[in-house]
Amino acid sequence: MATHEFDKEYWERHWQQGPAGRPASMGGNPPNPYLMRETGGLTPGTALDAGCGSGAEAIWLASCGWRVTAADISSEALARAAERAATSGAPESVRWVEADLGSWHPDAQFDLVMTHYAHPAMPQLEFYDRIAGWVAPGGTLLIVGHLHVSGPTGHGHHPPAEASATSEAVTARLDGTKWEIATAEEHLRTLTGRGSRAVPLHDVVVRATRRP
Repeated sequence: MATHEFDKEYWERHWQQGPAGRPASMGGNPPNPYLMRETGGLTPGTALDAGCGSGAEAIWLASCGWRVTAADISSEALARAAERAATSGAPESVRWVEADLGSWHPDAQFDLVMTHYAHPAMPQLEFYDRIAGWVAPGGTLLIVGHLHVSGPTGHGHHPPAEASATSEAVTARLDGTKWEIATAEEHLRTLTGRGSRAVPLHDVVVRATRRP
């Protein structure tokens, strides 16, 4: 079975192709609903959006008072995100960073580290391990990813197996002596695709607090 190489070339091509045929959330998308639900009660501080894409989540966090570093491997995605921020009247508290999250190291830890459907060129669970290390003591890790389900993969919005996970697999990586799990859920929601076609999206959502 063919699999994707989620490298810079892949993601530049992905964003240059535009949102045609993809769910509406890929282009001028509103912020992910899990982000609003899971972070609404947090005190704003510093945040990292790991794999920020077109920037909806980073911009929303900034509007709530967070100081956001938004990182993505694709220069095309970052250009779209910066344009969106400029035209939306978003606060100037988002720093856009072009970075390969498999090798990049931030210069500080963050009060919140989040990722939404990011697929790096490294094993998915190892990516989650990596970004978890960037959470400051007392801070929050929010992972929103594609749920690993059986059946044909790599078509539409059903990603290949290596780009998906389960809530159990994610939480198993978080040492209970170091992390307190607040949310570990799996959901099915529906987005609107091309031609108003309903597109099912299987999600895994994990939120954890790093113990001080």
